[in-house]
Amino acid sequence: MAKTIQELTADLLAAPSACKEVKEAAQNYLAAVGKEGEAAAAKAYVAELEADIMPLEGLISFAESDMGAQVFGADGAKNILAHAKERKAAGEKYCDCPACAACEALLNKKDEILK
Repeated sequence: MAKTIQELTADLLAAPSACKEVKEAAQNYLAAVGKEGEAAAAKAYVAELEADIMPLEGLISFAESDMGAQVFGADGAKNILAHAKERKAAGEKYCDCPACAACEALLNKKDEILK
């Protein structure tokens, strides 16, 4: 059974890899559902989801960089790089960390969020 927007938003809020800005937009959206400011909060939420989802090209570039090695550790960066290249070869577009997976699932419901 497909998850609801609220369930996917809860997944996003629980994701350790989700940034502060997307969590804030998610909380603002949830607080506005059914209220006068829902449309504006939904628009801001979708904009933040689109800004924060990591395309595989960006992840690959970051994992190959010195900064990627600093953030993930040398072995971690190699593992992430290999995984990202496998996903790209399989035709995937985005990182599949918990935050990006939730963002992608939510963006697939963009029309429903923006109703």
